[in-house]
Amino acid sequence: MNSGSDTAYIAFAGDRCIAAGDLRDVARAAKEMLERRQDSSVLVFDGRTSGPVEIDFRGTVDDVLARLPDIAAAPAAAEDAENTEVPISRGPGRPKLGVVAREVTLLPRHWEWLAQQRGGASVALRKLVDEARNANKEKDRIRHAQEAAYRFIAAMAENKPHYEEVARALFAGDAGRFEAWTALWPADVRNHARRLAAAALERAAPVDSAG
Repeated sequence: MNSGSDTAYIAFAGDRCIAAGDLRDVARAAKEMLERRQDSSVLVFDGRTSGPVEIDFRGTVDDVLARLPDIAAAPAAAEDAENTEVPISRGPGRPKLGVVAREVTLLPRHWEWLAQQRGGASVALRKLVDEARNANKEKDRIRHAQEAAYRFIAAMAENKPHYEEVARALFAGDAGRFEAWTALWPADVRNHARRLAAAALERAAPVDSAG
């Protein structure tokens, strides 16, 4: 079963990847496998963050799928909320874009500096946040890849050979050692771990085809 770093969801039964892609497709494949092999257990992960996805497999396939919309909609809704310009009810002079009011605690000298900036404190803070986000974009990308890969290997490979060495190589950004230490892992676990870690490593490790 092939999976990419942009896979939405991925399911494992033991060390074997049984499905990857849309949550409904993954849930269906997992439920059908559990019906064939009732002694099996399935772990479902968010394909981007490696966060665990809890699915209630009771009942029929249709029952399982009917309980999914809230789970499946949450990541998409969060992404849409971040990237969409939201009209809000406003009085004269209010901006058209949706804004979220939250408390910010600063020292007096910070407020004094912000008050002197063109556009006022809110505009200055937004610019500072955007500048920081742009300046740290590459570091954040690497950190997110490290965190996703580590969550996955902690869940799936803690008892695999050289687990600690793999973790150290991941956070050191050492692709060669990461590839070498994962070589003995089951193919599906190894390959997905390598895909997740690729952005955090010095170079993308070659990935064998998982059977």
